[in-house]
Amino acid sequence: MHATVRSVIETASSADGEVCILDTEASPEHLSRGTAKYADTMLAIVEPYFKSLETGRRMAVLAEDLGLERVALVANKIRDEHDLGAVKEFAEQHGLELAGVVPFDEQMPAAERAGQAPLDFAPEAAAINAIDDLAARLMEGNGRA
Repeated sequence: MHATVRSVIETASSADGEVCILDTEASPEHLSRGTAKYADTMLAIVEPYFKSLETGRRMAVLAEDLGLERVALVANKIRDEHDLGAVKEFAEQHGLELAGVVPFDEQMPAAERAGQAPLDFAPEAAAINAIDDLAARLMEGNGRA
């Protein structure tokens, strides 16, 4: 599986104007097996809890050690300024970029319960808009929060 994904990323990365987005599990396996070898950017999605933040930090360190050009965090399920402050403080303490913030949004679990993709279930949801904004900034080459 990793060899197949690696070849898809390699092919996509060599085509002008093409974008390949790979959603991987929260595991270092895709990094240690070279699956992300041709990636330009890796986003570690973190929640405002120490275990999640620490996992994101470890993934970022491993990705940087493997030579990925850009590694950044995306704060997910942020309920308030306290949550956001915790993620920002952690990122700053560890020299990590915070590329974006996705708010906690009741529409996401509602979409899951309905068995629908969030984009189809609630296209105007706050989380969808935040992800859209992040994607646009990344495509422009300025994916900083």
